[in-house]
Amino acid sequence: MSDLLRKAISLGLGITAVSREKVQQFVDELVVKGELGQSEAKEMANKLIARGEEHQGELKRMVQEQVRKLLAEFDVATKQDLRELEQRLTSAPDRLPPAD
Repeated sequence: MSDLLRKAISLGLGITAVSREKVQQFVDELVVKGELGQSEAKEMANKLIARGEEHQGELKRMVQEQVRKLLAEFDVATKQDLRELEQRLTSAPDRLPPAD
């Protein structure tokens, strides 16, 4: 995996972790100001965090798609390609004539 790709994935995961903390801080501030009750705050935080996780899933899918495109562009063998080759090699002795 390229360094750039690792950084992109780390950034996405880092943003999610930071976002979770920011959501909690934001909701806590609303409670302190009296704009939200404790039960409302928990519900709001859960909704905002769920939305963030949804976006994280979308980011992950986009990164995976870009990785697939890059691997195809660079003609890199996939796990499936390697499995198929392994199966062909495993069955190859069955197709060879017996040794004298």
